[in-house]
Amino acid sequence: MEYETPLFFHVMGYAARADGDVIDMVSGNPDWEPPAALREALHEYADLEPDAFQYPPSEGMYELREEIAARRGVDVEEVVITHGAGEANYLAMARALERDSGSEIVLTDPVYSYYPGKTTMLGGTPRYVATAADGQLDPADVRDVASAETAAIVANSPNNPTGAVYPEETMRELVEIAEEYDAILISDEVYDHYDLSGNFTSALAFDSDHRIVTNAFSKSMAITGFRVGYAIFPPHLVENAKSRHMLVNVAGSRPSQYAVYHALRETGPEYYEANRDLLRERVDSFTAALDAAGAEYTRPEGSFYVMARFEGFPGTLENTERLIDEAGVAGMPGEAFGSARSDWLRFALVTPRVDKAAERLAAYFE
Repeated sequence: MEYETPLFFHVMGYAARADGDVIDMVSGNPDWEPPAALREALHEYADLEPDAFQYPPSEGMYELREEIAARRGVDVEEVVITHGAGEANYLAMARALERDSGSEIVLTDPVYSYYPGKTTMLGGTPRYVATAADGQLDPADVRDVASAETAAIVANSPNNPTGAVYPEETMRELVEIAEEYDAILISDEVYDHYDLSGNFTSALAFDSDHRIVTNAFSKSMAITGFRVGYAIFPPHLVENAKSRHMLVNVAGSRPSQYAVYHALRETGPEYYEANRDLLRERVDSFTAALDAAGAEYTRPEGSFYVMARFEGFPGTLENTERLIDEAGVAGMPGEAFGSARSDWLRFALVTPRVDKAAERLAAYFE
């Protein structure tokens, strides 16, 4: 089997080899500080007894799972700590396909690039639903492609790459469609702390055995390198998910889970609000420069990405490399996210040089 490899690492490598100064707007690596309590917990961990340096429970440290369960309103046994949101989504897709209730996974277009690869790797077939110009997903379009072959529907809100935040009614209807077709709604909520609209609704708001929620602390705590995520499964799906997790990973990182647990307990809402405020400022300055450059763009309601289209400059890999070489700005080609936005480019607003990047783009396209 040949696996579909996302273009992220190709673009990052090209930018790293480029001559001159290049501003990285490729990946979603937050440039702001993690919670102070997380750093403190890591220092504390270094002085613990040797048994703290051994395997944690495979499904994750109980204290962390208990804290997540309390915050999300679920039973602790439904929570599995994973190797980031990436593994959480992998486990969710695997459980959906293993139910022998269809082999198709419904994805949006544009789509987060890792979903199609995971689908085919697990033996499933992707089916795509185009989103609106603002990135919103119409449940009626999902219903149009749903069938007895639908194993899962993947929804990512706040969305990467469009920045859309799906309202409560959309999430309600997606759960209902999953129930109607005996499918699983996989709700990837990794950007939930970056809802700028106030409209975010978790799939956990709806009581159903047909939804799996995935998340991670990578973005919310600015710790993409720690690889601590989680998935919340219905009771009848969780045991096999734990077994697959154990066979693939044995267990996750105990120091990372320890630090995240203490950061969760000791970090107040002001930390997350300050990061949202910073992101709002960057959205304003970056989109103002896109206006100056005459670009069409989607203003994000959440997450930290902006998609833009420049007249006569389609979002191909070749043009992405041109932009790196000639403007000193590295973004992602729209074609990496499906066919619906192949003329667009995606920029991640997670660099303190957002204003400089905006100036370079405005100058390049004037």
